[in-house]
Amino acid sequence: MTREPLVSILMNCYNGEQYLKEAVDSVLDQTYRNWELVFWDNQSTDRTAEIFKNYDDPRLKYFRAPEHTDLGGARARAWPHLSGEFVAVLDADDLWLPQKLERQVPLFDDPDVGLVISNTLFFNDRRAVPLYRTTYPPTGWVTDRLLEDYFVSLETLVVRRAAVERLPRAFDPDFSFIADFDLVVRLSRIAKLALCPEVLAKWRVHGASDTWRRPRSFVEEKERWLRKQTEEDLSFAVKHSAALRSFSNKTLRTKAAHLILSHQRRQAVRCLRQTGFDHWHAWVLLLLCAFPFADRVITHLYRRRSELR
Repeated sequence: MTREPLVSILMNCYNGEQYLKEAVDSVLDQTYRNWELVFWDNQSTDRTAEIFKNYDDPRLKYFRAPEHTDLGGARARAWPHLSGEFVAVLDADDLWLPQKLERQVPLFDDPDVGLVISNTLFFNDRRAVPLYRTTYPPTGWVTDRLLEDYFVSLETLVVRRAAVERLPRAFDPDFSFIADFDLVVRLSRIAKLALCPEVLAKWRVHGASDTWRRPRSFVEEKERWLRKQTEEDLSFAVKHSAALRSFSNKTLRTKAAHLILSHQRRQAVRCLRQTGFDHWHAWVLLLLCAFPFADRVITHLYRRRSELR
């Protein structure tokens, strides 16, 4: 790709003063120059607006939400303000490496490609771990693989806006925690996914991140998502039935783990039975249901994950 088409960067933020400058600076440091940053301030009450407005660059565009919404709603409201041929997303606590857009945009030379991702680093104050360590995810038509084992990290994602606009909606305001998953899966049904194997972004793991603080909310949204997709499009349910079953069972296993944490072990066993014990994780959770200190074991595992151990 010899030309530099416009890339719209969507940054949603609510009270993000702690890391915001690092995130914006990482956009300004891009070697690819033709971009706009659409900043959607979701009714922040801290110094977010002041920090962003201190920048003097016409490519940085500030919008304040008329009312506070959840994350999916905020992304949906910001979408009409994007004008680029391609769209990337960077949250206010994550970072890009300087060559991110320069390396990813040329992969759209294939007209069938609608999504491009890269490797990323999960990092905190102590260490950094690449998302793809020994093997890389599949490319091409990947809907089933996304349902079976979702492998996209949002800060790496760039999408073709024309492909997204063939869908009934871009970001779905019905979802907050899994709004990006919903968009990626739906888009993967009509467009191919391409991968740049380099580490081009950094995803910050910290205590304020909803990804680690509210895992049960993710489970509830996944259950609603499954019902909505199968009700809206029966052909989707038929074509991807095996992968959807795998997705459902994985969600049930996660739900069982949280039921154990809540000392609802009978309900956890019922969840596990629904999976047909198709994965060894289900058997481990079943054994934990009989273990007096199972909640401590699961809490320890979640803590290790959030600390990147």
